Amino acid sequence: MNLTDKQWEIAHAIAIELVQENTDANEVSKTVAYLRTIIDKNNATSTFLTYLKVLVKEGKMIGHSKQTSEYYSSINDTCNQYFKANSDPQTILQILGWVSRLMKYYNNSGVPIGGISAPVVTVVESARQAEIAKVTESQEFKEGDIIEAKVTKINGNKVTYEILGVIKITEKEPKKASLLQEGQEVKVKIGALKEDGSIKSVKCAE
Repeated sequence: MNLTDKQWEIAHAIAIELVQENTDANEVSKTVAYLRTIIDKNNATSTFLTYLKVLVKEGKMIGHSKQTSEYYSSINDTCNQYFKANSDPQTILQILGWVSRLMKYYNNSGVPIGGISAPVVTVVESARQAEIAKVTESQEFKEGDIIEAKVTKINGNKVTYEILGVIKITEKEPKKASLLQEGQEVKVKIGALKEDGSIKSVKCAE
């Protein structure tokens, strides 16, 4: 699995923050090992985030020193900053696997850690959002572009379009809805884009 540019930024951001807090990279590796054991279970991400909270709560009992407890707290705080319960566990596993490597790189780079600024990034998306992010990165959408889409659902005057097999957008089409059929291939015009370059709105162009 290859990380997107955004996911690489998150990996670097977590690594930088943990290094600046003097967190032990080996403790990060241990959390990665735990996530790997539950990766195929339902709600793996939620279980993982709960596990981190337990480490913080029981840190003094299971840790080898006061420092270990502080490591747990830093890892928990940072992970909860970038990961949410609906985030894709496979993506988290990949990111954290790189975090421990990047921490060792930053520790051995000779660059003063205080002079490194963590990039400002948003949380890791769900598996579906990750797919959309990859499609968005590989395409350069522009307002006014005419693109292919598939009608996947019609509910009254609301039509749901699927673009590039991943992006789904529901729009009101009062003049077109009755003329369209589910499963039909149509052309749509991009009406607006989001800040990240993904499609915000479209209208049937036929």
